[in-house]
Amino acid sequence: MCTMKQQVVIIGGGAAGFFAAIELAAQRPDLAVTILEQGNEVLGKVKISGGGRCNVTHACFDPKELVRFYPRGNKELLGAFHRFHCAHTVEWFEQRGVELKTESDGRMFPVTNSSQAIIDCLLDQAKMYNIRIVRQAKVTRLEALSDGFTVYVHDRPQHADYLLVASGSSNTLWNLLKQLGHRIIPPVPSLFTFNIKSPLLQGLEGVSVERVTVQPEGSKQSSEGPLLVTHWGLSGPAILKLSAFAALELAEKQYRFNIRINWIQETADEAKAKLTDAKQTQPKKNLLNFCPFPLPARFWKSCIAFAGIREDKKYADLSKEDIRELAQLLTACILSADGKSTNKDEFVTAGGIDLKEVDFKTMQSRLFPRLYFAGEVLNIDAVTGGFNFQAAWTTGHIAGVHMAENA
Repeated sequence: MCTMKQQVVIIGGGAAGFFAAIELAAQRPDLAVTILEQGNEVLGKVKISGGGRCNVTHACFDPKELVRFYPRGNKELLGAFHRFHCAHTVEWFEQRGVELKTESDGRMFPVTNSSQAIIDCLLDQAKMYNIRIVRQAKVTRLEALSDGFTVYVHDRPQHADYLLVASGSSNTLWNLLKQLGHRIIPPVPSLFTFNIKSPLLQGLEGVSVERVTVQPEGSKQSSEGPLLVTHWGLSGPAILKLSAFAALELAEKQYRFNIRINWIQETADEAKAKLTDAKQTQPKKNLLNFCPFPLPARFWKSCIAFAGIREDKKYADLSKEDIRELAQLLTACILSADGKSTNKDEFVTAGGIDLKEVDFKTMQSRLFPRLYFAGEVLNIDAVTGGFNFQAAWTTGHIAGVHMAENA
């Protein structure tokens, strides 16, 4: 007598969906596992991540430290990271022939420097465990049943005994889940750059200042790190981190706000002291030829001009007003942002499934016991550095393992 295999349907052919499918199918070959991908290609974000190198994870192996990189989801992920964290990810890929390397900033990439190594690994694993992959499969409706779900693909129904939604930032799926009864936190962009036009930045495209502190005026959120001047304004790790942690309030401001920048991470009094000391010890030097701060020469030249001081002025001729003006500019510079831009080809969204409605020990819906979630469909996001992928691997792993144990 032939018995039908239980059907597990995974919506979303990205990192989280594939990882969950592989973890599940490896333990339960008796299940029929299908990945539904709306687009023509699977693992699209994996392909473009890290400039095509795929920033797989980060060399942060302490869960308590790791959660600090997540503006949303940090509390819920703490327990999850104790079960599957960055070291587990490294081990998982290396056991399957993909060696990873750590760069100076902690980001981890395949030693091949190609995202294709990760894509090939996941596709090979999916093939090994007979996971069915259906591309151009748009889910148009979800129907909850007592024994699972009916998933409508282009309005054609198929049964799912268990359903995992790993669809990323998909308004279509969020709306379908909302119709089922799940609460969706309205999505807003995270990890973006600031559009700023200012004479101070004019002609400085490509200049990087290594350690700055940035803070929107009136906000408790601040960030520090390297900052990059671009053709459209400001980018770099300090800006991207700020955009993530202040994502909700910057969206409320419609991305029009003033930002305070401390270019040297010193107080105004400390800056004045250094400028006064330079006046006494380097009196014959032109301002342009000597900078008492660790700033790029092009940026220092722009600061002098922006402060209204002649660049051929000697330190001996600096007035108290000149010193005050420069110190203020360097430690409490106010620039006006007018809009945002996407960071390269990468995009991350704050918002998604309300985390209160998910059991993070299992990644199960608290409303429907046969429904699971993984990845960015949840209200989880992180700063750059491999952390968003780590959340995908972790939540995918937990969902896959729990389905394997309970199906």
